[in-house]
Amino acid sequence: MDIIALYGTTFIVLAVIFGFYMTWGIGANDVANVMGTSVGSGAITVTTAIIIAGIFEFLGAVLAGGQVTATIRKGIIDPTPIMNNPEILVFGMLAALLAAAVWLMIASTRGWPVSTTHAIVGAVVGFAMAGIGIDAVKWGKIGQIVASWVVSPLLGGTIAFILMMSIRRLILNTDNPFISAKRWGPVYVFLVGFIISLVTMFKGLKHLKLEISGEMSFLLAAIIGVIVAAIGWVLIQRVKIDATADKDYHFASVEKVFVPMMLFTACGMAFAHGSNDVANGVGPMAAVYGIVQSGGEVVQKSAMPIWILVLGGVGIIVGLATYGYRVMRTIGTKITELTPTRGFCATMAAAATVVLASRTGMPVSTTHIAVGAVMGVGLARGIGALDLRVIGGIIVSWVVTLPIGGVLAALFFFTLKGIFT
Repeated sequence: MDIIALYGTTFIVLAVIFGFYMTWGIGANDVANVMGTSVGSGAITVTTAIIIAGIFEFLGAVLAGGQVTATIRKGIIDPTPIMNNPEILVFGMLAALLAAAVWLMIASTRGWPVSTTHAIVGAVVGFAMAGIGIDAVKWGKIGQIVASWVVSPLLGGTIAFILMMSIRRLILNTDNPFISAKRWGPVYVFLVGFIISLVTMFKGLKHLKLEISGEMSFLLAAIIGVIVAAIGWVLIQRVKIDATADKDYHFASVEKVFVPMMLFTACGMAFAHGSNDVANGVGPMAAVYGIVQSGGEVVQKSAMPIWILVLGGVGIIVGLATYGYRVMRTIGTKITELTPTRGFCATMAAAATVVLASRTGMPVSTTHIAVGAVMGVGLARGIGALDLRVIGGIIVSWVVTLPIGGVLAALFFFTLKGIFT
């Protein structure tokens, strides 16, 4: 307790620095994967992707980032054995942030698409095993999280596959695909607005002290969906048929219809990612802040200060703008060939899966979901449309992330403990 009183301000400063470093890594690696489908399909440029992600990642983190932060902060380890030594948890959370951030930086500079959720969960588990004991890890909770890493790409892939088949039936396989695309386009855009806004109102606004009933949430989400669809309709009507391009590729004009629609899915995916993955950076930071502010009390629940969510949102934007280009094209170009229709299905499916996971407070990996969604789109054309070698390499990078995060966290924990005690 004396250590908390003596170095409290120092711990908060370190938490802010390490937390910003971690969210920078999320922006550099994870967000680049999220926006990869939009860039890889040719719908938007890298610069546009950075602007869209900057705005909507920030809004997602600040408006809807509250629920998942609680899971990362208090769901993985049992702090009961160190109630009388709160500094141990402070060292551990700082070590976890630094370990995950260092690994994300290494991966980002090399263009490896790794999971930030893997990194932080592995780091927290590594600290707990080194600093508290193997029994402090809630293995049941870890099992649920690991299961979600398997379920989420399957779910994302399934939704993407269904969306792709629906576009094939309703648009591509009709007598006049271009007219069909203009007719059905606003319906797909409505789904984007409806799903994102519904889940945000269901669970994301509690820390803003806004309580909305279930019925009112559905009504407001439907209204927002209609507004978004109306904007989409206006943009879609401006698209003209390109007879010359259609000679080279039969569906060239149809793909042009989906370009403005991709803007909506890119915004939705960025918002969904910000709401889910900001937890990875600000959860441990909030834990340190809570312990210091309470004078050393290890509480199971503490309020999430809005400035911490804002800091996380800013860190994500800076990471994407500075290093995101290095990994943005991995998912967009290397797993399977993407067009605006395929990119729309993959991004829409990924956004729906992320907000669903965020609704339940399960810290899934956005990278897994995005890869699963792109694979689902590819499978709609057959297994030959996928580059299995690239997929294998991505999976290997996922596997090594967890143990590396754990080992680094243990090393940093003992270092911090040695410095301050």
